[in-house]
Amino acid sequence: MMILRLIGESFWFAADALRQNKLRTMLSLLGITIGIFTIISVFSAVDTLRHKLQESVDKLGSNTLFVQKWPWMFGDNYPWWKYMNRPQPSIRDFTALKERLENVQGICFEASASNRTIKYRSSSVENVTLNSASQDYDKTWNFDFQDGRYFTENEGQSGAPVIILGADIADGLFSGEQAVGKQIKVMGRRLTVVGVFKKEGEDMLGVSQDKNVLIPINLAKGLFDVENEMYGPQITVRGKDNIAQEEVESELRGVMRSIHRLKPGAEDDFALNKATILSNQLDVMFKMVNIAGWVIGGFSILVGGFGIANIMFVSVKERTNIIGIQKSLGAKNYFILLQFMFEAIALCLLGGAFGLLLVYLITLLFTYALDVKIVLDLKNVITGVSISAIIGAISGFWPAYSASRLDPVEAIRS
Repeated sequence: MMILRLIGESFWFAADALRQNKLRTMLSLLGITIGIFTIISVFSAVDTLRHKLQESVDKLGSNTLFVQKWPWMFGDNYPWWKYMNRPQPSIRDFTALKERLENVQGICFEASASNRTIKYRSSSVENVTLNSASQDYDKTWNFDFQDGRYFTENEGQSGAPVIILGADIADGLFSGEQAVGKQIKVMGRRLTVVGVFKKEGEDMLGVSQDKNVLIPINLAKGLFDVENEMYGPQITVRGKDNIAQEEVESELRGVMRSIHRLKPGAEDDFALNKATILSNQLDVMFKMVNIAGWVIGGFSILVGGFGIANIMFVSVKERTNIIGIQKSLGAKNYFILLQFMFEAIALCLLGGAFGLLLVYLITLLFTYALDVKIVLDLKNVITGVSISAIIGAISGFWPAYSASRLDPVEAIRS
């Protein structure tokens, strides 16, 4: 009951101080408000960016590996010319892997030709990425159809003149009309549309089928050299769901070294890339951004803390005679100490609440006015409240301690 009474009186004193000295109190709280706003804004922006990037990374698959010439991340002491001399992933590698790998549910050879033009009668779409893949493409990548179907086994094996369109490409060519069954012209060949990928929207890493088209790899062999470096050949391997990625990677590395006949101890002449490489780099990058947010917001909070301490010293000075009366009536030192401590914390929580309110209003603005979803996690709200309470406790301790040590006779006389 005593604690509840202290809290009630402290908040009443804080409200009274705010009412009597509105301008002074608001200017002093501005530092806390700006500091909390800065830190929580940075955290929310980082969480939003991380969420969007992680969605893009997740599309690559948590158990998917990519056999490529170049690694996604370079080592510190690895000469670039060693990468240049590496061979490109080949159809021979793909065939051998498909025969020898056991812990995979899908393996696919892919090559892409960018900046292509697709035509349908008088309509055309430029700067299209023409993807080509072997039959297991639907097992190594996640996608849905809004219309049509995937290639049949016979179409893939024979290199039939069929094509699957991205949603944006279909809209550009047919303006909302039925796409499946129509014939379009790609690189001088007439191809029949058998499917349209479901629209996925913008993607921060470009992992989206909306602006791409897909043809069987055996059809692409007659259109361009699928093993040429300019078309980015790669082998995509997805492990079985019940097999750990490390085990799949170990098996894949061993088989690739055997195919390339590398001696024990020799360096790999291929790269095994995976989504966790990007995730780890994102963690490092966002950790630095978080530190920057703490530093920038910390200075504002530090200034705000001095402002709160100044308010509390002034409050102690103005209420010295009241403190003397309280002590003469039997109030203990800890009662006076906690009274001013709670008041300082209450003022800082008020400043923090204003900062969080600003963040929330900006979140609403981006979400409903600009159609950009901002992530405001509960942990960020708790962080803002906790920082406010801690700053209040630190800023209010010395003024509260000095108030608790006042002599009651001298205090009343003042």
